[in-house]
Amino acid sequence: MEDRLLIYWFFFRKKPEPVPEMKPFTPVTQQIRETSFIEKMKKTNRNVVVFYGSQTGTAEEFANRLAKDAQRYGMKGMPTDPEEYDMSELSRLKEIPNSMAVFCMATYGEGDPTDNAQEFYDWMQGTDDDLAGVNFAVFGLGNKTYEHFNATGKYTDKRLAELGGNRVFDLGLGDDDSNLEEDFISWKEQFWPAVCEFFGVEATGEDSSIRQFELVVHNDINMNEVYTGEMGRLKSFQTQKPPFDSKNPFLATVTGNRKLNEGGNRHLMHIELDITDSKIRYDSGDHVAVYPTNDAAVVNRIGERLGVDLDTVISLKNLDEESNKKHPFPCPTTYRTALTHYLDINNTPRTNVLFELAQYASDPQEQENMRKMASASPEGKALYHSWVLDSERNILAILEDLPSLNPPIDHLCELLPRLQARYYSIASSSKVYPTSIHICAVVIEYTTKTERVFKGVATNWLKNKEVTDNGHKHTVPMYVRRSQFRLPFKPSNPIIMIGPGTGIAPFMGFIQERAWQKEQGKEVGETILYFGCRHKNEDFLYQQELEEFERAGVLTQLNVAFSRDQEHKIYVQHLLKKNKEQLWKLIHSNNAHIYVCGDARNMARDVHTAFYEIAEEVGSLTHTQAVDYFKKLMTKGRYSQDVWS
Repeated sequence: MEDRLLIYWFFFRKKPEPVPEMKPFTPVTQQIRETSFIEKMKKTNRNVVVFYGSQTGTAEEFANRLAKDAQRYGMKGMPTDPEEYDMSELSRLKEIPNSMAVFCMATYGEGDPTDNAQEFYDWMQGTDDDLAGVNFAVFGLGNKTYEHFNATGKYTDKRLAELGGNRVFDLGLGDDDSNLEEDFISWKEQFWPAVCEFFGVEATGEDSSIRQFELVVHNDINMNEVYTGEMGRLKSFQTQKPPFDSKNPFLATVTGNRKLNEGGNRHLMHIELDITDSKIRYDSGDHVAVYPTNDAAVVNRIGERLGVDLDTVISLKNLDEESNKKHPFPCPTTYRTALTHYLDINNTPRTNVLFELAQYASDPQEQENMRKMASASPEGKALYHSWVLDSERNILAILEDLPSLNPPIDHLCELLPRLQARYYSIASSSKVYPTSIHICAVVIEYTTKTERVFKGVATNWLKNKEVTDNGHKHTVPMYVRRSQFRLPFKPSNPIIMIGPGTGIAPFMGFIQERAWQKEQGKEVGETILYFGCRHKNEDFLYQQELEEFERAGVLTQLNVAFSRDQEHKIYVQHLLKKNKEQLWKLIHSNNAHIYVCGDARNMARDVHTAFYEIAEEVGSLTHTQAVDYFKKLMTKGRYSQDVWS
């Protein structure tokens, strides 16, 4: 796992005219880069630029909403990827009268900027440019379960002010562990009045929705020019060309798919992907990104509910001809492909989607409730929280439960966010499996408050990719994302791994690699694992392999917490405390490296606390000293986390 613009609207919708020919979708990586966003703003008469640092698409979505909002105040906004422009031109923004730069900045990893904001972040760190006269505001996207909450947003706000920039409104801090959408709406509701006061402008009073894209229907088109799920280059799945990345994933064949647990009502699985001839390289601790597809049954039900032919070939064309983003997803394509491969139809829609779709509800009460849920009022927030979030209604559930709502499918496709890649910690070592990448995951499936069955998109999709003897081979679009989660440079350093549940994944790769290092005749330090699961006879993942590694002397200590095999629950942090003297000696005297993988909200915090207590009880440190001690270990790369919430 990531909303929308309170733009009110009224427009006349023309019936789309068939167009015989249209240029295929051009991915951003192939478009000509413009170096001056200032010149582009001048050329297109814009005075608000909204930059986004986005890893999963949420910050980009917020930036689009803010840019669209600007029109309500007689301003003209431009959502902008900082990676596509020379950010040293920021000081020139004052050349444009009544101008402002807004930054929607997500924090990624251990307090890091997102990939597309890295160059801008580096520029901020190294520049001494004078930003006097440059008006700015920042909204940060983060998660409080992580130690470096909103570090990138905080740094951007602080640094722009240090360089002389003029802060128009206070830094906003969105928390994805709570309600990121609500945080954004609340900030935005105060931000625009502050902008009005600062620039001496007023809302135009136009309660109108503004479409960003127009529909083009292709009645007569060569199907070889139609996208069928590719992320970038047309036909890239038929003719694969390295290097493989997010815009050009590799189609890996599934060569292994087995259930790991012996019992219980969950399905934990081990998947193997063949990367032969891909030239993809990976290290233990890296992540594999996979592009899932939505459930065909859900796609069909949306088509039936809206009464449309899902196989109609269409393009959504940006009405702003100067925009770098010509289409919201690869076009031309079909509605079926868009809903299957490109759009997120499984998650709860953000408030702006409800607001923009409200006009299509013929029942006044349904329309009023949809608008209310998109408002910043306490009553509206409560209704959105209970009816959408707590009830986990996706777009299909909303269409089913609001019978008078009949939006045009092209507008729905414009509003829905992109379906994102899913990341998994790689559960293998490239030293042992150079042409294979392993995944360990739990299938997400449960019943919601509305008695609907919620199915995780990626895990159910992977589960169904069974290996058969009939010659049919399932494939998975994937690429590798590098990580800082690394084994020590010296194999002789001891390692302490803590990974309950599917948090075991990267440690399977680590242990395999330590075994390989041992076979190479290298001196390998102590290799200690703390694993946790519910029941020994149900979900002791990789039990056979781990016990074999222990017998071989590769795994010097295997500690397993079976949380529900006794009256009182036992977790990994309890086992850490049990072995506190040994652990403190390894950490304090033997230069051991600590690795934690799994749940950020509870497990990682509890493990943190256990280590603080060990330092206090065995190392005689005060609590403040203990906290500082482990912070220094993190800085030195001796305490690494691969956690999620």
